[in-house]
Amino acid sequence: MPARRLALLIIAKGKPGFSPVGHMAANGYGDHSPGHYSLAAVIITEVLLTAFFLIVVLGATDDRAPKGFGPLAIGLALALINLASIPISNCSVNPARSTGVAFFNGDGAPGQLWVFWLAPLIGGLIGGLIYPLLFGSRKSPNDTTTPRHSN
Repeated sequence: MPARRLALLIIAKGKPGFSPVGHMAANGYGDHSPGHYSLAAVIITEVLLTAFFLIVVLGATDDRAPKGFGPLAIGLALALINLASIPISNCSVNPARSTGVAFFNGDGAPGQLWVFWLAPLIGGLIGGLIYPLLFGSRKSPNDTTTPRHSN
Protein backbone atom coordinates (compact mmCIF):
# COMPACT_ATOMS: atom_id res chain seq x y z
CA MET A 1 0.00 0.00 0.00
CA PRO A 2 1.63 3.26 -1.08
CA ALA A 3 2.23 5.58 1.86
CA ARG A 4 0.86 8.61 -0.05
CA ARG A 5 -2.45 6.85 -0.73
CA LEU A 6 -2.71 5.72 2.87
CA ALA A 7 -2.01 9.27 4.10
CA LEU A 8 -4.64 10.63 1.71
CA LEU A 9 -7.18 8.09 2.92
CA ILE A 10 -6.49 8.90 6.59
CA ILE A 11 -6.84 12.64 5.89
CA ALA A 12 -10.04 12.15 3.87
CA LYS A 13 -11.57 9.98 6.60
CA GLY A 14 -11.04 12.91 8.97
CA LYS A 15 -14.23 14.40 7.51
CA PRO A 16 -17.34 12.96 9.16
CA GLY A 17 -19.33 10.84 6.71
CA PHE A 18 -16.55 10.52 4.11
CA SER A 19 -16.65 7.34 2.07
CA PRO A 20 -13.73 6.40 -0.18
CA VAL A 21 -16.06 4.51 -2.54
CA GLY A 22 -16.30 6.58 -5.69
CA HIS A 23 -14.19 9.42 -4.27
CA MET A 24 -10.55 8.32 -4.63
CA ALA A 25 -9.95 9.41 -8.27
CA ALA A 26 -9.99 5.84 -9.56
CA ASN A 27 -9.93 5.40 -13.30
CA GLY A 28 -13.00 4.08 -15.03
CA TYR A 29 -15.28 3.91 -18.03
CA GLY A 30 -19.05 3.89 -18.37
CA ASP A 31 -20.68 4.65 -15.04
CA HIS A 32 -17.24 4.88 -13.43
CA SER A 33 -16.00 7.56 -15.82
CA PRO A 34 -16.34 11.14 -14.54
CA GLY A 35 -18.11 12.06 -17.79
CA HIS A 36 -19.64 8.59 -18.36
CA TYR A 37 -17.48 7.95 -21.44
CA SER A 38 -17.61 4.57 -23.17
CA LEU A 39 -14.96 1.87 -22.96
CA ALA A 40 -13.86 2.62 -26.55
CA ALA A 41 -13.49 6.35 -25.84
CA VAL A 42 -11.43 5.66 -22.71
CA ILE A 43 -9.16 3.15 -24.48
CA ILE A 44 -8.51 5.51 -27.39
CA THR A 45 -7.84 8.42 -25.02
CA GLU A 46 -5.44 6.46 -22.83
CA VAL A 47 -3.56 4.91 -25.78
CA LEU A 48 -3.14 8.20 -27.65
CA LEU A 49 -2.21 10.29 -24.62
CA THR A 50 0.28 7.70 -23.37
CA ALA A 51 1.90 7.56 -26.82
CA PHE A 52 2.03 11.37 -26.91
CA PHE A 53 3.56 11.48 -23.42
CA LEU A 54 6.23 8.93 -24.28
CA ILE A 55 7.13 10.87 -27.44
CA VAL A 56 7.52 14.04 -25.33
CA VAL A 57 9.67 12.20 -22.76
CA LEU A 58 11.87 10.67 -25.45
CA GLY A 59 12.22 14.03 -27.19
CA ALA A 60 12.96 15.93 -24.00
CA THR A 61 15.64 13.44 -22.97
CA ASP A 62 17.17 13.04 -26.43
CA ASP A 63 20.82 14.09 -26.69
CA ARG A 64 19.78 16.51 -29.43
CA ALA A 65 17.32 18.37 -27.16
CA PRO A 66 18.36 21.59 -25.42
CA LYS A 67 19.78 20.80 -22.01
CA GLY A 68 17.81 21.77 -18.92
CA PHE A 69 14.36 21.99 -20.53
CA GLY A 70 13.38 18.34 -20.22
CA PRO A 71 11.57 18.62 -16.88
CA LEU A 72 9.62 21.65 -18.10
CA ALA A 73 8.53 19.93 -21.32
CA ILE A 74 7.60 16.72 -19.51
CA GLY A 75 5.73 18.53 -16.73
CA LEU A 76 3.75 20.72 -19.13
CA ALA A 77 2.89 17.72 -21.29
CA LEU A 78 1.64 15.80 -18.26
CA ALA A 79 -0.42 18.80 -17.13
CA LEU A 80 -2.02 18.99 -20.58
CA ILE A 81 -2.70 15.25 -20.57
CA ASN A 82 -4.34 15.53 -17.15
CA LEU A 83 -6.52 18.46 -18.22
CA ALA A 84 -7.66 16.58 -21.31
CA SER A 85 -8.30 13.16 -19.81
CA ILE A 86 -9.46 13.65 -16.22
CA PRO A 87 -13.05 14.28 -17.40
CA ILE A 88 -12.88 11.15 -19.56
CA SER A 89 -11.19 8.52 -17.39
CA ASN A 90 -9.59 10.32 -14.41
CA CYS A 91 -6.30 10.15 -16.37
CA SER A 92 -4.14 7.09 -16.05
CA VAL A 93 -1.26 6.97 -18.58
CA ASN A 94 0.47 5.05 -15.79
CA PRO A 95 -0.64 1.60 -14.58
CA ALA A 96 0.90 2.16 -11.14
CA ARG A 97 -1.17 5.33 -10.65
CA SER A 98 -4.34 3.43 -11.57
CA THR A 99 -3.57 0.46 -9.36
CA GLY A 100 -2.74 2.63 -6.36
CA VAL A 101 -6.25 4.04 -6.09
CA ALA A 102 -8.39 1.24 -7.53
CA PHE A 103 -8.45 -0.86 -4.37
CA PHE A 104 -9.06 2.10 -2.06
CA ASN A 105 -11.97 3.21 -4.22
CA GLY A 106 -13.71 -0.11 -4.71
CA ASP A 107 -17.04 0.49 -6.49
CA GLY A 108 -16.03 -1.41 -9.64
CA ALA A 109 -12.59 0.19 -10.07
CA PRO A 110 -10.62 -3.04 -9.53
CA GLY A 111 -12.71 -4.79 -12.20
CA GLN A 112 -11.92 -2.08 -14.75
CA LEU A 113 -8.22 -1.94 -13.92
CA TRP A 114 -7.27 -4.13 -16.89
CA VAL A 115 -8.01 -1.21 -19.25
CA PHE A 116 -5.63 1.06 -17.38
CA TRP A 117 -2.84 -1.48 -17.69
CA LEU A 118 -3.50 -2.51 -21.29
CA ALA A 119 -4.08 0.93 -22.86
CA PRO A 120 -0.89 2.57 -21.45
CA LEU A 121 1.18 -0.45 -22.48
CA ILE A 122 -0.16 -0.22 -26.03
CA GLY A 123 0.30 3.56 -26.03
CA GLY A 124 3.87 3.18 -24.80
CA LEU A 125 4.60 0.67 -27.54
CA ILE A 126 3.13 2.99 -30.17
CA GLY A 127 5.06 6.00 -28.85
CA GLY A 128 8.27 4.00 -28.74
CA LEU A 129 7.81 2.90 -32.34
CA ILE A 130 6.72 6.30 -33.67
CA TYR A 131 9.47 8.42 -32.07
CA PRO A 132 12.36 7.13 -34.20
CA LEU A 133 10.19 7.32 -37.32
CA LEU A 134 9.42 10.99 -36.64
CA PHE A 135 12.80 12.13 -35.32
CA GLY A 136 15.38 9.52 -36.28
CA SER A 137 17.55 7.59 -33.89
CA ARG A 138 18.49 8.94 -30.47
CA LYS A 139 22.19 8.78 -31.39
CA SER A 140 24.09 11.82 -30.19
CA PRO A 141 25.17 14.23 -32.96
CA ASN A 142 28.64 14.12 -31.34
CA ASP A 143 28.86 10.35 -31.78
CA THR A 144 31.55 9.71 -34.37
CA THR A 145 31.63 5.94 -34.11
CA THR A 146 31.01 4.04 -37.29
CA PRO A 147 28.62 1.13 -37.35
CA ARG A 148 30.12 -2.33 -37.30
CA HIS A 149 29.52 -4.53 -40.31
CA SER A 150 29.87 -8.26 -40.19
CA ASN A 151 31.68 -9.96 -43.06
